[in-house]
Amino acid sequence: MTRVIARHYETAQPLELVVDGQTIVTVREVAAGVSLADDLPWLAPGFCDPQINGAVGISFLYPHRRMTQSGPVSMEPEEAWDRVLQACRSHGIGIFLPTLITASFETLQQALSTWERVCESHSQYRQVCPGYHLEGPYLSPEDGPRGAHPRAHIRNPDWDEFQRLQEAAGGHIRMVTLAPERPGAITMIEKLVAAGIIVAIGHTAASAEAIRAAVRAGARLSTHLGNGCHALLPRHENYLWEQLACDDLWASIICDGFHLPPAVVKCLVRGKTLDRLLLTCDASSLAGLPPGRYREWDTDVEISPEGRIGVAGTPFLAGSGLFTDTCVTNVIRYAGLTLSQAIHLAALQPRRLLGLPLPELAPGRPADWLTFRWHPDGVIQDIQWLNACCT
Repeated sequence: MTRVIARHYETAQPLELVVDGQTIVTVREVAAGVSLADDLPWLAPGFCDPQINGAVGISFLYPHRRMTQSGPVSMEPEEAWDRVLQACRSHGIGIFLPTLITASFETLQQALSTWERVCESHSQYRQVCPGYHLEGPYLSPEDGPRGAHPRAHIRNPDWDEFQRLQEAAGGHIRMVTLAPERPGAITMIEKLVAAGIIVAIGHTAASAEAIRAAVRAGARLSTHLGNGCHALLPRHENYLWEQLACDDLWASIICDGFHLPPAVVKCLVRGKTLDRLLLTCDASSLAGLPPGRYREWDTDVEISPEGRIGVAGTPFLAGSGLFTDTCVTNVIRYAGLTLSQAIHLAALQPRRLLGLPLPELAPGRPADWLTFRWHPDGVIQDIQWLNACCT
């Protein structure tokens, strides 16, 4: 049995919890003076991130290797999975969608089948990974919208190919990001939606009509809105405004401090509102590694002491190097949100999008909650999980 006293993230009410393994046993309010309450950690549900490409040198595209400053080293997929999982949990992420970006069919098929074997062999891993996010290969080939996705493997939507990938994934591909202007994309969206898969618009140069057609076909999300686009756009008629204005589209945003300026974050939060927005860190394979120079994606990249990952010698980003806890503290500062509102975007909204149960703080419920230290002018620190799952 573990006893914890912490402040509820919504009310600041001090609570005493008793946890037995992975289950909450008791929850009760405790009387505490102001000074004691201020010293208590915060209590919140674990974060849920629908876009984790990897971490600590491990890419979900390549299950058998880990990247280091000296180059790639071999690694068993089970160990690779555990390293990513522990990195995510250390930053408060308890549920995530392993995300596979644009690659050849063979690479995607092998990666999905490997990770599915790992998840099926460890029941607790399925709790953490309710499915996979396929970001590509059905994206725009244009520079800017394409982002870091390799042009050589960008292709048109192919339902037969997707079905084979879904078979490799054991039926667990849960989200697909695509560009709706690609030939066959609208029909593809309709088929994906009919199969119960969440469709997101992303890495696109679509016209307003193509975006509207995608929404009519069932697209529900804009993937990392504000990124994966041209450096310069027409000031009025462009795909960012169109997606921001669409009330039927949710949006994920990357608030790592590098992908979006504070003013843009504030505008996106106000435009989408808290009901149609969620946070993602979009962690890359290099997230969580020490500062220095690495060779990844056939490119020399550099991680700064602040966690920025850029193409060496250029001003261009090369992926995300931070995690969801950083996004929570940044969105509070950039958009003037409360801690409760930021946790809403990082923990509850992603679960709603994915159709997952919302956490309940009650006896008999899973103890997938965490405690942490936080002050309005600081960062989230000292994250501790209530449960023993996957540790």
